[in-house]
Amino acid sequence: METTPTAPGVNGEAATSVARPLARVPLVLNRRNFSWLTERISGVVENPAPRWWWVAFTITASVATFGLFCLGYQISTGVGTWGLNHPVGWAWDITNFVFWIGIGHAGTLISAILFLLRQKWRTSINRSAEAMTLFAVICAAIFPGVHVGRVWMAWYLAPLPNNYGIWPNFRSPLVWDVFAVSTYFTVSVLFWYTGLIPDLATLRDRATSKIKKLLFGIFACGWRGSNRNWRHYEMAYLLLAGLSTPLVLSVHSVVSFDFATSILPTWHTTIFPPYFVAGAIFGGFAMVLTLMLPARAIFKLHDLITPQHIDKMAKIILLTGSFVTYAYMMEFFVAWYSGNSYEKFAFWNRVFGPYWWYWWVGMLFCNMLSPQLFWFRWCRRNVYVVYFVCMCVNAGMWFERFIIIVGGLHRDFLPSSWGMFYPTWVDIWTYIGTLGIFTSLFLLFVRFLPMIAMSEVKTAVPEADVHYALPPEHHPAAAGGKERTR
Repeated sequence: METTPTAPGVNGEAATSVARPLARVPLVLNRRNFSWLTERISGVVENPAPRWWWVAFTITASVATFGLFCLGYQISTGVGTWGLNHPVGWAWDITNFVFWIGIGHAGTLISAILFLLRQKWRTSINRSAEAMTLFAVICAAIFPGVHVGRVWMAWYLAPLPNNYGIWPNFRSPLVWDVFAVSTYFTVSVLFWYTGLIPDLATLRDRATSKIKKLLFGIFACGWRGSNRNWRHYEMAYLLLAGLSTPLVLSVHSVVSFDFATSILPTWHTTIFPPYFVAGAIFGGFAMVLTLMLPARAIFKLHDLITPQHIDKMAKIILLTGSFVTYAYMMEFFVAWYSGNSYEKFAFWNRVFGPYWWYWWVGMLFCNMLSPQLFWFRWCRRNVYVVYFVCMCVNAGMWFERFIIIVGGLHRDFLPSSWGMFYPTWVDIWTYIGTLGIFTSLFLLFVRFLPMIAMSEVKTAVPEADVHYALPPEHHPAAAGGKERTR
C-alpha cells in the first residue's frame, strides 16, 4: 500500500495520520479554487442586471412606495386610520415592530456568535444574513415612532436636554427599546461594513469604469491586503463580534420587557426574555433560508451554499423551535398552576376565543408542528420541504406576536370594555409596504455588493490549506520534532 513519504524519525502513528488525514465534508464543493470564487461572486455584481431583477425590483419598489404613502396618510390624518380602539391600543403596529426586530437576530448570531465559536460553515451565509439584519431593523424602526401619533414628538424618547426640563421616563421599557435597538443597529452596521472591506477592495481592483473604481476605492478605506491591514482587520472584527454577542441576547429581551413589566394577564411573566430571544433566532434563521434558497438557485451558488449549510440551519431551526414549543407549554402550565382566574381565562380565550385560529394555525401548526419535520434527514436535505417549513415559521412568528399583543388586550378585566380589533386597509398596506422595503433593499444589496464574503469563504477551500499541493521536496514535520526538508 502506498503511503505519503515521511521524514526520518516519524513514528507509525504520525505516518498513518499524514497518509490518511481525517476526512471532512467540504464547505465548498467540487474543490473550487480562489479564482473561481472571485469570478463567481464578483460576477453577480459586475454583470448587467438580469431581466428578472428589474421585474422583481419594480414590483417591490412599487409596494414599498405605496406603504410609504400609507405612512404619510396616517401621519397627516392620525392613528384613527388604523383599527386601534379601546381596549386594543396596540395591534399591528407593535406586532410588526416585534416581528421585524426578531427577523434581525439571525444575522448577528451567524456573524458574531458562530464566528467566536470558529464555525466556518457560517462564511457562505453571514454576509447576506448581516444585510438582512440591517434591513429588518430599518423596517422595525418605522413603527415605534409612528404609532405614537405625533411623530414630531418622537425625539422626546432621546435623553436630550431642553428648555422645558422634560426628560424621558427611564423606568419605561419603551425608552429602553430606543437604547437597545439603536445600539444594536449601530454595532451591526459597523460589523457588516468591516467584513465588507476586503471584498470592496477586490471589486475596486477589478472595476472597469472610473466611477466604480472611485466608489469602491473610497469605501475600501485604502485596503491593500498587507499583513498590517489583516492584523488590524482581524482585531476589529473580533472586538465587534464580542460586542455584538451580548446584544443578540439583550435586544429582544428588552423588547420583551415592553410586555413582561406590565400587570396584564399573559404578559407579566418572567419567561418572556428567553422566550422572545429563542423565537427571534427561530424566525431569523427561517428568513435567512427564505432569502438564500432562491438566491442559491438563481445565481447557481450550489457549490458555496451546500446541502450541509442548509442541514445545519435546519437543525438550528429545530432546536430553537423546540425552545419555543417548551415556552408555549410552560405558559399554559404556569397559568393553570398560578390559580389566577384572570390568567386562566386569558389563555383559554387565546385557544378558544374569537382569535382561536391564530393560535391553532399560527402557533400550533406553523411554530410547533412544522419544524418537527427536521428530525428527518431527508426533510433537511429537501429544498422544497425546507422552504415550506421556513414560510410556515415566518407566518407563525407573526401570528404569535399578534396573539400575544391583541389576544392579551381585547378582553381585559372588565367584560363591559371588551372589544375586537379589525385591521383597516392602512394597517394592511403599511405592513405590506415594509415587506416591499425589506425586499427592495435586499435586491439592491445583491445587485451592488457581494452577497457572499469572498475573503472568508476562501479560508474554507482546499487551496487555503498550508499543505495544499506540497512540492515533492517538502516533507511533513516529524512527531515532536522540527520541520525537515531536503
